[in-house]
Amino acid sequence: MASSQETFSKKEREKKKLKKKKDKEEKKEERQANAKKGMSLDDMIAYVDENGNLTSTPPDPRKKKTINTEDIPVGISKQEDTEPVETVREGVVSFFNEQKGFGFIRDLKTQESIFVHVHELSGPIKENDKVTFEVEIRQKGPSAISVKKIS
Repeated sequence: MASSQETFSKKEREKKKLKKKKDKEEKKEERQANAKKGMSLDDMIAYVDENGNLTSTPPDPRKKKTINTEDIPVGISKQEDTEPVETVREGVVSFFNEQKGFGFIRDLKTQESIFVHVHELSGPIKENDKVTFEVEIRQKGPSAISVKKIS
């Protein structure tokens, strides 16, 4: 004897599906019954008042503002010249490993620690040397470039 292929959960899902379909049909019929067919053009028009809000009454022509199109700025405003940022900084080598080829420079103004690689050196440096350098923002953070030892 073969057992029925429909289980309890399948029956419940089918009931929910039919109920949902029935509810959808009822909502559709209700919308159609309440629809305002044959509305006049005046009933469908919405107006915008002087504050930008939608209203059903037309705006007062006495409150209308006239705007000269030449007064509207098009494009971006000109930026004022800013002071040139000092690109060359001074610092002290706080750590440098010659075998691995990297180290850190402590900026004298900001006390910020900046990474330096051996490829960015113009000559040999060691710890506590005073150097000048420029900062470049890289993927892993700020890095010193054009590092020169101050005599």
